[in-house]
Amino acid sequence: MKDLKPAHKDAYALILDAIDVGIYKPGDRLVESELAERFGVSRTPVREALQRLETQSLLARDGRSLIVASLNHNQLAELYVVRGELEGLAARLAARHATPEEIRVLAEMVEGDQALVGDPNAMSRANRRFHKQVHLASHNHFLVQQLDLVHRSMALLATTSLAAKGRSTRALEEHQAIVDAIRDRNGTAAYESMKSHISISYEERLRLDAAGYGDET
Repeated sequence: MKDLKPAHKDAYALILDAIDVGIYKPGDRLVESELAERFGVSRTPVREALQRLETQSLLARDGRSLIVASLNHNQLAELYVVRGELEGLAARLAARHATPEEIRVLAEMVEGDQALVGDPNAMSRANRRFHKQVHLASHNHFLVQQLDLVHRSMALLATTSLAAKGRSTRALEEHQAIVDAIRDRNGTAAYESMKSHISISYEERLRLDAAGYGDET
């Protein structure tokens, strides 16, 4: 089997990943030629990717330029309302449909992530993996699609609420409560644990923003 060349990579996924990991932050200008050179792809797929990202409101117009969009206070509140309900539903369905193997993987994630406490960026990546695993354990294709859209919008928040002092440890405790409820097949407890987890994360973000940390995740 031949190795895939960089030109065969999905320009949309490459740009989205770059926003997600903070290479491009809210307000940064995205230039078609620079992106093509950075990712080793032609300008046509980059142009198509930029149009798609603009349609999804992940990019915004600033004159003739495209910049990474940002969320205002009200949009942030709206995003967390939707996220809390959808993530709660995913946890409830996971309690009903997750396989024993999926539950073990979730438990192993929580245990393994203990080693990442103190590294906000690593914890943020681990947090996304955990939540994605809960989404998949819901075994509901349409819900997973909607949560993917929500989490793309989360990329517009430039840092993580896990940067707050002590937040990583508490977040893992909250993750453990979610896993315990899923393991017990207690859909109500799973829903409530997840909703509480998202609410606490939102509250922590508001505190960080109020303290001057900026519009970050």
